Amino acid sequence: MFFLLSKIFWFFVQPLNLAIFLLVAGLLAGLFRRRGLMAAGTGTAFLVLAVATWTSFGQALLNPLEERFARPNPAPQKVDGIVVLGGGLEGSINLVRGGYEVNAGGDRYIETAVLARRYPQARIVVSGGTGTLFLEGEGDGATAPRLLTALGVDPARLVLENQSRNTYENAVFTKRLVTPKPGETWLLVTSAFHMPRSMALFRKADFAAVPWPVDYRTSGRESLFFADNAIDSLQATTLGIREWIGLFAYWLSGRIDEPFPKSGQ
Repeated sequence: MFFLLSKIFWFFVQPLNLAIFLLVAGLLAGLFRRRGLMAAGTGTAFLVLAVATWTSFGQALLNPLEERFARPNPAPQKVDGIVVLGGGLEGSINLVRGGYEVNAGGDRYIETAVLARRYPQARIVVSGGTGTLFLEGEGDGATAPRLLTALGVDPARLVLENQSRNTYENAVFTKRLVTPKPGETWLLVTSAFHMPRSMALFRKADFAAVPWPVDYRTSGRESLFFADNAIDSLQATTLGIREWIGLFAYWLSGRIDEPFPKSGQ
């Protein structure tokens, strides 16, 4: 139920959809000569789009998330396992074409292949099923072996968890699958903006993991009032809002212990 409600809620509140719904509401109000409501709806729709596309508001939301967890320095000498969370592959395309097309989060798999060479004894766990409601697609747990083996990873090292639909299930199902032992070192690879929620959920699942963030979307030097690319800004705003909502929703539902998890706990 949590999965279904989260998908429905997000459909309505993501910036582009919200602006469309507000615009439609304003136009309907105009048809009924409710000028005040029309102005409020269309004006708010314009404001949402303007902030999301013409400013660096999205980067301002993402940057504190990305700065929250850093890679360990120095890096661990020995690593027993590497967990990479799904979200970096184009599931609907790969299902049809049988390839391994990556999206903006594809750095997760590139870095995993690099780490696999650096730690040749480590198990490589790919955690990710299909997290969509309507579009048919191939889960990352099914596609990733093709990509990782093409990048030189021995398929015998791969452990596949392809049932999870969200980050909560990533943590719970992966813990159940690999049963990490005390004293083992496991790296958790995911996008930097997604790391706070991921680490909180793995801690809640009693899976001790070392953060290894990748796929940074900010430099920390962005100007708030001017954006170089409207599409990138809209995507950053969408990601930032979704991640902060996810943190608070997971905290309110008791799935994580704090709304903004700290490093070093």
